[in-house]
Amino acid sequence: MPVPSEYQRATDDFFRFLVKVRDLAGFGSTHQAYTMVQGVLQTFRRRLEVKDAILFASVLPPVVRAIFVADWDTSNSVLSFEDRASMTKEVRALRAGHNFSTETAIQDVSTALRQCIDKEAFDHVLSKLPAGAQEFWQV
Repeated sequence: MPVPSEYQRATDDFFRFLVKVRDLAGFGSTHQAYTMVQGVLQTFRRRLEVKDAILFASVLPPVVRAIFVADWDTSNSVLSFEDRASMTKEVRALRAGHNFSTETAIQDVSTALRQCIDKEAFDHVLSKLPAGAQEFWQV
């Protein structure tokens, strides 16, 4: 069986995604976009049980999926979804000295991600996740 095309073009697709995030956020580099993406993914992940996180990861592009699960301490308690402002503060706390995440970080990442995935599959998975998950990714 040949290597699935989503894996063959994973790096290029990920870079296109980062460029979308960079442009939406008004950043000068994809490095700034990467930190914001990582912060948003970790903030969302903290609010999911492992089984729900695996389901969510199944609809993400390969590199985004890898970032979503990387360095995850699954023994941490699951947090509740909060208002967007509170969760944005959490996004901005990742590497705080080098984090330029916008006040619209969650919306910016959501907008870019929705441009790079199967939106129908994404929304279907979100509908199976705990209350607050759909709102988190709403644009």
